[in-house]
Amino acid sequence: FRTVEPLEYYRRFLKENCRPDGRELGEFRATTVNIGNTGSITTADGSALVKLGNTTVICGVKAELAAPAADSANKGYIVPNVELPSLCSERFRSGPPGEEAQAASQFIADVIENSQMIVKEDLCIANGKLAWVLYCDIICLDYDGNLLDASVFALLSALKNVQLPSVIINEETGLSEVNLKQKTPLIIRKHPVATSFAVFDDTLLIVDPTAEEEDLATGTVTIVTDEEGRLCSVHKPGGSPLTGAKLQDCITRAITRHKEVKKLIDKVIKSIMPK
Repeated sequence: FRTVEPLEYYRRFLKENCRPDGRELGEFRATTVNIGNTGSITTADGSALVKLGNTTVICGVKAELAAPAADSANKGYIVPNVELPSLCSERFRSGPPGEEAQAASQFIADVIENSQMIVKEDLCIANGKLAWVLYCDIICLDYDGNLLDASVFALLSALKNVQLPSVIINEETGLSEVNLKQKTPLIIRKHPVATSFAVFDDTLLIVDPTAEEEDLATGTVTIVTDEEGRLCSVHKPGGSPLTGAKLQDCITRAITRHKEVKKLIDKVIKSIMPK
């Protein structure tokens, strides 16, 4: 029945206010995060691995030096890139990034910009001469729905783990000198967290949808909030429209979810701090 009539199969569960995987409609899958020293990626300047149920995403941040752009001499760069390799799901092919990966990369870039989690001026070392470029590679290792929540979570966790070496420009030679012994954490000004919902039959909202739920849903919506409960972005790629009341409900739930995720990150960061 599940294979022949997946939607009908689903509706039977939804009528009982539960889902085939045993979760309630408003329940998130088990969420775990490993940050930095716990062996995510040793070559990166900051890294994190996030699991939302089966969905597994890893983020590595690589910091490089570059000259600032002429029109923004006092700003560095942040370059996010989401990869969906064929190994993470049969739905993705090898080769150049597909539509979903491009849309996810754009979404992440918007979240960074709108939330002001990192202010690009903070990445400037010497006005007009030198700035940091942060390459944020987000790679999905196992895809089971809700890529955006996992990606934002992994990005934030990896950035929290970045330590940048001190850099000065030698007045006489004009060359930059990097001191790897002196490192300072990246300044994270806001902590955006994404919360995604799938809309069923235009009215029912379920949180943290699996890949199967996303396929059966009439629409999805992702709400990004920061620690002050401010709305950083609402991402709704088509699908069934939401009433104001439903949207407000999503925002309220997103604010609650933010607290849980922030608590989780803080706990892990605290556990890896040098004693």
